[in-house]
Amino acid sequence: MDTSKSKKFIYLGLFIFLSFFMSWWGGYISSYYKEPWYSELIKPSFNPPDLIFAPVWIILYLSMGFAIWLIWLNPKKTQKIFIIYFVHLIINASWSIAFFAFHQILVSLIIIGLIIFFVAWLIKLYYPINKISALLMIPYIAWLCFAFILNYSIFTLN
Repeated sequence: MDTSKSKKFIYLGLFIFLSFFMSWWGGYISSYYKEPWYSELIKPSFNPPDLIFAPVWIILYLSMGFAIWLIWLNPKKTQKIFIIYFVHLIINASWSIAFFAFHQILVSLIIIGLIIFFVAWLIKLYYPINKISALLMIPYIAWLCFAFILNYSIFTLN
């Protein structure tokens, strides 16, 4: 494999690592503060079991990392896209802190709304550069919309 190809795959690994790393600190804090508070909340009937969340987020973070890598490979990329991407990851991680550490259900709902806004913006920016990147973000925004409804339901029930 030539060095330019290996460099491309190093960047793929870097984008996937950064996507997971940005979520790690939110997840770590969440696990520390989650219980017993979360178990005592009234949740809607459509609340998925806890074991669903980790595999879903793993798939979503892999997709996000791959999508931004495909953008990085394209000469039409702009620095703006990468700024928006990493700002969105910080906001994404802040949801876990707001919800699980600070127990701020309404603030968490607002944060999900912000994440949805940023992801929709990314999809719009990705589409003319790499349609596959835009499509890879569709499951993510769908999950975020579900999470918004779930968060809203938890807010209204508690």
